[in-house]
Amino acid sequence: MAKKQFKSESKRLLDLMINSIYTHKEIFLRELISNASDAIDKLCYISLTDDKVGLSRDDFEINIVADKESRTLTIRDNGVGMTAAELESNLGVIARSGSLQFKKDMDAKSGDSSDGGDGGEAGDLDIIGQFGVGFYSAFMVAEKVTVSSRAYGEEKASIWISSGSDGYTIASHDFEHEGAGTEIIINLKQNTEDESYDKYLEEHTLHSLIKKYSDYVRWPIVMDVTKSRQVESDETDDDGNKKKTWEDYTESEVINSRVPIWQRAKSDVTDEECAEFYKEKFHDHTDPVAILRVSAEGLVSYNAMLFIPGVAPYDYFTREFKAGLQLYSSGIMIMEHCSDLLPEHFRFVRGVVDSQDFSLNISREMLQHDRQLKVIKTNIEKRVKAELKKLMENDIEKYETFYKAFGIQLKYGIANGYGMNKDMLSDLIMFYSSKAEKLIPIAEYVKNMPEEQKYIYYASGESITLLDKLPQAEQVRDKGYEIFYLTDEIDEFVIRMLGKFEEKDFRSVIDGDLELESEEDKKEIEKQETENKDVLDFVRDSLDGKVAAVRLSAKLKSHPVSLAAQGEISLEMERYFKSMQGQQGNDMFGNMRAERVLELNAGHPSFGALKEAFENDKDKAAKYAQLLYGQALLTAGVPLEDPSGFSELVSTLLFG
Repeated sequence: MAKKQFKSESKRLLDLMINSIYTHKEIFLRELISNASDAIDKLCYISLTDDKVGLSRDDFEINIVADKESRTLTIRDNGVGMTAAELESNLGVIARSGSLQFKKDMDAKSGDSSDGGDGGEAGDLDIIGQFGVGFYSAFMVAEKVTVSSRAYGEEKASIWISSGSDGYTIASHDFEHEGAGTEIIINLKQNTEDESYDKYLEEHTLHSLIKKYSDYVRWPIVMDVTKSRQVESDETDDDGNKKKTWEDYTESEVINSRVPIWQRAKSDVTDEECAEFYKEKFHDHTDPVAILRVSAEGLVSYNAMLFIPGVAPYDYFTREFKAGLQLYSSGIMIMEHCSDLLPEHFRFVRGVVDSQDFSLNISREMLQHDRQLKVIKTNIEKRVKAELKKLMENDIEKYETFYKAFGIQLKYGIANGYGMNKDMLSDLIMFYSSKAEKLIPIAEYVKNMPEEQKYIYYASGESITLLDKLPQAEQVRDKGYEIFYLTDEIDEFVIRMLGKFEEKDFRSVIDGDLELESEEDKKEIEKQETENKDVLDFVRDSLDGKVAAVRLSAKLKSHPVSLAAQGEISLEMERYFKSMQGQQGNDMFGNMRAERVLELNAGHPSFGALKEAFENDKDKAAKYAQLLYGQALLTAGVPLEDPSGFSELVSTLLFG
């Protein structure tokens, strides 16, 4: 039989197919199984109106056979098959899809029918392969591909053989199997130093690939599986009993699950079954805190099963973590980590989305960014937000479990993009409450505010213990007001992005006027600052540029001194920028410093001692200034620049 050449365009496309279009060679098995599924779909559709088919739905299957001796892999189906002309048309011209043409023909036939279409609507025919290129992915692993096929209704079979871009042959053939169907035999390439093609003959590899990509193909995928059993041997033990030994045997087994759990009716699937599916599919040993089942119909139709974990994966906060949902199209896995269906702030969500409405690229490995994708992404974001909100309101313990693992992700979602997502996320955020002594939502804080309270007060620092003893917090606590203690580095950026919540502004207890003093108190402080201006200026000058200002504060009750900041950068933000400098080696962050303000308590004995020293012993007064500044650093949780020097200063003032 004479060898035929691919058309020049097809030859170039075949070279492109083998070398460029597909990212992973293992995809070839998914594509060939999908084609086999399409072939069965077609014959099953024909059987609805043609009794001669002689097969029921239970008779259809796809067989996978690996022969290590001959180094061949066979994919066989009992679908509609192909004539010689169809082999020539579908396999001789790349990017011409017989499946797509079949669907078009059935659509036209259905449209022309006047009998009511009792055989079913062709528009409902779920054809997977519509590009006409998937078959050629076989050449990524094959040095030769043989396609033997008998079309439904035909007595003769035909065989198509090709070793790639050098051409192909077509001839009549004696089909070894009854009825219609197609058998594809792949002669694998020789192994190289970089690639082992023998792995595609290994049972565990084939099993894994079928489960990964084709687990939800509707037709059974059957493969011989090796098993072990105990049998009696000819040998006997000392008591005369026959010894038992293990032997391997093979048994045909359906590998794929066929019906996805997310396509089953909610009434048929328990939450426990969904949780088990999640743990097995996403390798988590704990149950998710929430399960979302979505079945959407309309301009964009899709099914989804989404899970909100309670524990962060070990690599979640590393670059190695791959976010995204598993993407299926007609039950075939297209992408394992489709991040385009999730906003970054909900990257912790795991699950699957299955739709026929996705616009895929030619290799079915990537999404085209179109309106359908945006609609589904927006809907998923709203559903996840609603589920988290419901969890917070109805099962706070579960929400706390989730928040412990992923609360920081929500915070970064607000801080990133300069607060663009704050409306979506603000009511999901929680901070530690000085009164409740646990994390609470911002809405709960606002609900508990006394009528006269103007602001949502907060304090930022390294620990709850340190913040609970913060000097500036005394004034707020004395009023009976609640304080949010912020201990995550990102917290203050989150507050800045939020600005306010339910028309209540945030106010740091450390910086600025808390507006808790009476007019008389304010006038008294102003009077004292005027009277002690020389002392305050002396302290500032003695600290040699370490502080931008020294002032008296009405916030301080029992404490002698505190450290505050003025301007856009707070002490906590300075600490964050310093840590960023260490992580990224960028000197730019090291220059991001707060303008420090030393606040003194005019009613504390220490201030009286400072004034006396200022009047009688300037050197001692300068040492008092250094001592008070060191105390302020310590209470603010800011490291001393010279701990040894500070210790010596204390000893000098105490013992002379």
